[in-house]
Amino acid sequence: MGKGGCYQAGPPSAKKWESRVPTAKPEFTIGTLRKAIPVHCFERSIPRSFAYLAADLAAIAVMYYLSTFIDHPAVPRVLAWGLLWPAYWYFQGAVATGVWVIAHECGHQAFSPYQWLNDAVGLVLHSCLLVPYYSWKHSHRRHHSNTGSTTKDEVFVPREAAMVESDFSLMQTAPARFLVIFVSLTAGWPAYLFANASGRKYGKWANHFDPYSPIFTKRERSEIVVSDVALTVVIAGLYSLGKAFGWAWLVKEYVIPYLIVNMWLVMITLLQHTHPELPHYADKEWDWLRGALATCDRSYGGMPDHLHHHIADTHVAHHLFSTMPHYHAQEATEAIKPILGKYYKQDKRNVWAALWEDFSLCRYVAPDTAGSGILWFRA
Repeated sequence: MGKGGCYQAGPPSAKKWESRVPTAKPEFTIGTLRKAIPVHCFERSIPRSFAYLAADLAAIAVMYYLSTFIDHPAVPRVLAWGLLWPAYWYFQGAVATGVWVIAHECGHQAFSPYQWLNDAVGLVLHSCLLVPYYSWKHSHRRHHSNTGSTTKDEVFVPREAAMVESDFSLMQTAPARFLVIFVSLTAGWPAYLFANASGRKYGKWANHFDPYSPIFTKRERSEIVVSDVALTVVIAGLYSLGKAFGWAWLVKEYVIPYLIVNMWLVMITLLQHTHPELPHYADKEWDWLRGALATCDRSYGGMPDHLHHHIADTHVAHHLFSTMPHYHAQEATEAIKPILGKYYKQDKRNVWAALWEDFSLCRYVAPDTAGSGILWFRA
């Protein structure tokens, strides 16, 4: 089908989806959901939060130490480059993604009850991963405040029908889709930070480094400068390490794991909000609760879920209660699922298959009936 239908004919858009998320205003409230969750799930424990962080940092340190033996003359080059370095890059990137998640929790004030401690820890962790902490904190908070809005959401804002020039899309061809997915997973995160790619349309250039960017308020400008200074210090440190130990060393030990972190970040956040059965809302229909429910949980497998602190398979609960620490999110998810009912979306597709399919299926959004403020993805 073209713009007037739900999906175009032919694979993979011929896939039969189970059901769309309901768009009627739910009978339950956020208060109803909160009461269903055990009280202890909202408790932020400083020792426990630091324990998770310490475990991640210890794993990173151990893997780095072991990696220093990979290029030993006794290790065959085929083994080193065919198995050991790729394994290091994958696991180092996966664990560092867990550190990214903890830093992200600091921005949500979920790490501890104290904002100064959250911001101090978050600033250090995110800066070491080349993320502007305060800039991301503020834009991400607005994403949570406006999830599912076609005009005010901050990231992965879909195109609307009027922006689509024709029914034909290169995303229906395998080579073009592969290329776009590859570029998204490798350059998508820097493109968002530097040029607000896939973000809210501000009418002027927006980025996460300019204190005067339209993303930020006047009150937030000084904190954007702090983020920039912290990033400058980290980049200077990386430059010094590169000069001291060699640029090849820096690429192998830091740059490639950093790119793996970016890959996980883009893939996780994209698939949390991009699904053929998730609605988007125009201003006249949008409200916070329905917007927060316009996301889905998905598992990346036992080990990735664990290393990523379950950010992907408990994302619905995270959008409803963003100050809840990750170590309670699974319990909270099970507590609210019976109340959410059909409003709870879980995608059990293989994540790589979902990524491949949804780049074609979720080309733009349009209403089922003219004038409706409820929009669905179209191919």
